[in-house]
Amino acid sequence: MPADLAVIGLGSYGLPLAQAAVAAGIPTLGYRTGQEAGSLSPAELRRMLSGGFRQATDPAALGRVRTAVICAPTPRGADGGLDLTQVEAAARTLAGHMRPHTTVILESPVHPGTTEDVLRPLLEKGSGLRAGRDFHLAYSPSRVDPGNRDFSPANTPKVIGGLTPACTESAAAFYGRLTDKVVRARGPREAETVQVLETNYRHVNIALVNEMAVLCHDLGVDLWDVIRCAETKPFGFQAFRPGPGVGGHAVPQDLTARAGRPLRMVELAQEVNSRMPRYVVQRAATLLNEHGKSARGARVLLLGVTYKPDLADQRGTPAREIALRLMELGASVSYHDPLVPAWSVLDRPIPRVDSLYEAVADADLTILLQQHRTYDLQGLSVKAQLLLDTRGAAPTGAAHRL
Repeated sequence: MPADLAVIGLGSYGLPLAQAAVAAGIPTLGYRTGQEAGSLSPAELRRMLSGGFRQATDPAALGRVRTAVICAPTPRGADGGLDLTQVEAAARTLAGHMRPHTTVILESPVHPGTTEDVLRPLLEKGSGLRAGRDFHLAYSPSRVDPGNRDFSPANTPKVIGGLTPACTESAAAFYGRLTDKVVRARGPREAETVQVLETNYRHVNIALVNEMAVLCHDLGVDLWDVIRCAETKPFGFQAFRPGPGVGGHAVPQDLTARAGRPLRMVELAQEVNSRMPRYVVQRAATLLNEHGKSARGARVLLLGVTYKPDLADQRGTPAREIALRLMELGASVSYHDPLVPAWSVLDRPIPRVDSLYEAVADADLTILLQQHRTYDLQGLSVKAQLLLDTRGAAPTGAAHRL
């Protein structure tokens, strides 16, 4: 066999899986489902190719692997739910070439029930095979955390829920080659709901601390000091920190269409988090006014326009809405980001500054949106006329904090 594994979808979920598989010595085939956001540096691609990775354009190659993992993206659709178009297309493509005894695993974020109600019929109809008898079918939530230096696929437990016990064990045998620990769920619906709970947990807790940021500012309380003290509690508390908004590829799910009732906490969390870019702009305008300047005509410099520190990924970054709203107020907006050589908002190019310290000194207001490791916030805070720190990263007293 030319490969043991086919990763279908080479975006945010598929590329990390393919890299982990190659690192574990598994010959891996990559198959793109569309214009996915994931990319490899030339050095990373060379390492993967030397480790047995290859990309295929002929779907017939998918029929010659033992395991196929569908990692197609599921963006938010026009109705607010998850768009399964690429997952369904990947299933049809795989089904047309799938052989008996293949293990098929879905890792894309989906609503509970998708593996059984959507994926299974497509695979069975296209292949003429029966899930649980002729091939194994399972779901495993992706636990990708881009840029995390502490947790990799090797030391992150993998949850698996198979259509049958044999399906679960087949998937467990595969993931056991990649990770130190495999956790067996009762079935695919439970495994799918694990992904829903984990994603919503993040969004709800970020929303709580974002609300606390607004409240503490109004009360004159230093929220960052509150968090510093609270996180010393060894039980019952996990520290989250506020920010200008929530970015990334993980979409919160309310499951209204599936369950017949909304998850009210998730709806509220989305509402709170979506307000944060507006709140940042409001704070910026207030700061300028307090120092005798108007937002109209003010020179505003944005530092860091990615959604996460030290990564070039801009998906869902709140920086775009913040820049747009500042420009609507008449501000002259520029940006600096060591990882983003060119940036635009609604097809309008935003000027990039090259000399960071000169630009900070020249700006009427500098807003730290992302805390990249290369930023010397002590030095920048000395140079800045006004610095609004949305990440709590500047030294205490050196900036106005969110």
